[in-house]
Amino acid sequence: MLFSGKFNSMFSLLFGIGFTIQLSRMLERDPEHGLRVYVRRLLVLLAFALVHCLVLWTGDVLHIYVILGFGLLLIRRLPDRAVVAIIVALVCYPAISGALRLVVMTPEHVAHAVKDAQAWEASNNLAYGHGSFLDAAREHTREMIHLYTNPWELWSILGFYVQMATTMLMGFLIGRRGWVGRIPELMPAVKRLQWRALGLGLGCSLVFGIVGQYTRVPGPSLLKILVGVAYVLSRLGMMCFYVLTIVRLAQLPDWQRRFAPIATAGRMPLTNYLMQTLIATALFYGWGFGLWGKVGPALQLLIALAIYFLIQLPLSAWWLRHFEYGPLEYVWRLGTYGRRRAAQPAVAVTG
Repeated sequence: MLFSGKFNSMFSLLFGIGFTIQLSRMLERDPEHGLRVYVRRLLVLLAFALVHCLVLWTGDVLHIYVILGFGLLLIRRLPDRAVVAIIVALVCYPAISGALRLVVMTPEHVAHAVKDAQAWEASNNLAYGHGSFLDAAREHTREMIHLYTNPWELWSILGFYVQMATTMLMGFLIGRRGWVGRIPELMPAVKRLQWRALGLGLGCSLVFGIVGQYTRVPGPSLLKILVGVAYVLSRLGMMCFYVLTIVRLAQLPDWQRRFAPIATAGRMPLTNYLMQTLIATALFYGWGFGLWGKVGPALQLLIALAIYFLIQLPLSAWWLRHFEYGPLEYVWRLGTYGRRRAAQPAVAVTG
């Protein structure tokens, strides 16, 4: 209720903000080729994404960001009102999709979907829980192919694309309007929105968290439509509350110091994102420590916190004391601009 979907929503919001900042800078530096450079940036990210989802982890989100990034390029000249209208339509999607499922999904479709899910569960347990690295990689590739070739799976993943697009477009508007650089003057509005977002987020989280327990039976239902809408609104509400809370705290000197290590990790997000996959698969997969299916939710939460605070934050700080970019960020930059640039000592950055 507090975490699920809130932080990939935050990351997609940041992607939308970054899109406007990065593209505008590229066009200012090179009006003739800036757009082409940004396209190359997306294509390099796609290369990382394909390796990630086909070899390491099916739950990759980077390829979705790339596809939606090309979508942003197509609509970047739309007026703000049109973008807001798209966001409103996307928020309504869960209700529309749920109603369509009530119409088109028959008991036979539901039975087939259950059988298919059970087969994949058994296959996953075998490949990930007991298989070699190559077994796991083959399973990830099989899953991705199935995900994008099976019509019912495509329908399901479309819902995730819609959720990511919603927050990415919100970030797009924030970046376009320059709100990031106007935080002090916008603080009264930030305070109001913070508590309204918390109310929306908590209320909808309670609905999907509690009512959702009564929708465990496979197949569409009116109750599932309510839960689906509540889940999407809880994502938006809690994500906005977290973001606005961080924005407010970041205006205070004491919290700026506390946030400094997290900001350091944020300077190498691609490296840390893929590093999390490597650490977690090494812990859980059969080719590693084999914890697949042996760890409960409470210990999973502790492991997640330990990976980030005990490994990634110190490692990010150490790396950026010696180099200007994270290792994968440097490769990404090299692929984007097509020229080699040696990573400089951190002192050269501040200088």
